Amino acid sequence: MNRTVITVVGKDTVGIIAAVCTYLAENNVNILDINQSILQGFFTMMMIVDINNCNVPFSELRDGLTAVGESKGVEIKCQKEEIFNQMHRI
Repeated sequence: MNRTVITVVGKDTVGIIAAVCTYLAENNVNILDINQSILQGFFTMMMIVDINNCNVPFSELRDGLTAVGESKGVEIKCQKEEIFNQMHRI
């Protein structure tokens, strides 16, 4: 499995989850786990996805998610699991 961590942060607006999930589905990315919350008007979401069957290169997927975020007014980060784990080691 080729797991990737996606984080979304920004002002809450209608359609953020729909836009992200639609983009992932269009690129054959499987969502393994998802957690989202809204704190005093701010939206946060973390997803773990499997990009094993993704039909675009990782860099294109990452750039596409960045563009989705810009269109919804949120910041989207996409990191391969091993990089994410190394950055958050104690």
